[in-house]
Amino acid sequence: MTDWEVFAVKYADRNARTRGDSFVFDDTPDVPHPMDYFMWVLRRGAETILVDTGYDMHEATRRDRPIRQDPVVSLAPLGVRPEAITSVIVTHLHYDHAGGLHLFPNAKLHMQTAEMAYATGPCMCHDTLNMPYTAGHICEAVKRLFSGQVVFHDGDAQIADGVTVHCIGGHSRGLQAVRVRTAAGWLVLASDATHFYENIFARKPFPIVVDLQNMLDGFNRLETLASHKSLIVPGHDPLVTRAYPKAMADHIWRLDHGPTAPELFLPA
Repeated sequence: MTDWEVFAVKYADRNARTRGDSFVFDDTPDVPHPMDYFMWVLRRGAETILVDTGYDMHEATRRDRPIRQDPVVSLAPLGVRPEAITSVIVTHLHYDHAGGLHLFPNAKLHMQTAEMAYATGPCMCHDTLNMPYTAGHICEAVKRLFSGQVVFHDGDAQIADGVTVHCIGGHSRGLQAVRVRTAAGWLVLASDATHFYENIFARKPFPIVVDLQNMLDGFNRLETLASHKSLIVPGHDPLVTRAYPKAMADHIWRLDHGPTAPELFLPA
């Protein structure tokens, strides 16, 4: 049972944000609070699994949310060729996690049944709920479905030896976290089950939420999935880039040996 290498790949950031954009009922909502955007690469020998796909220049222009570089370019230092990727774990179908599905044409998509049902169902009649989704990305997922390239999971499931997914919900109906066996123990890529360390460790929900109870219960679930709290990796926290060592390029960090500075985010 060989452990996996895990890499966080930053492709974008957004600094014109405040704490009110990140936390419900925050005492200082006007204080700046930047956000980073990541994809994650799992590697074990010749095996590579991509977790989420980021979004491309077209989507960046459409939403006026610039990216630092195209996801394919961001992945290149790891030797990732988009046509060679055969497995993508889609944590959820929001634009910043599934906006690059078309860039990986040969990949099977692993997602929760609940997420596809939610993203194509009557909830999308509400502008507030459909805002983080882009119709073209959902259509790409549906096209993959009809070409036999979608694997659905209901709750907990094993993707490969040492890689499992777990439906958390909360932020979106079918949001799933990814649990990976590493040299440091069971690492949990939380994705947007907790955008920031402060969401989970201070139990402060993120404002974009479908089911608040699921989000709060999900914080507890993440802690039970990880071997240690320090091995929970949030989906958008710039602290990840300070707590973990760089690898191969200035926009890539290695996660599988654990953080070198957990004191930056662990509660006292």
